[in-house]
Amino acid sequence: MSSQTNPFEDGDAAYLVLSNEENQHSLWPAGIEVPAGWTVVNPSDTREASLAYIEENWQDMRPRSLVNVMQDAA
Repeated sequence: MSSQTNPFEDGDAAYLVLSNEENQHSLWPAGIEVPAGWTVVNPSDTREASLAYIEENWQDMRPRSLVNVMQDAA
């Protein structure tokens, strides 16, 4: 049995916060290459601080394209 920690759940690791063109946010391990289509919006920090950043900066969970459609329809 392996004792490796999942890099997405390691409380002691450094994390980035990513955002895509739809303004969706993601917690991302700092040691893993950022996937295409995502941009770093908060540099390497603790898991706790990165989650706090997401909570503070991603209030509206709707994709940006849906927000735009709803605003256009209003």
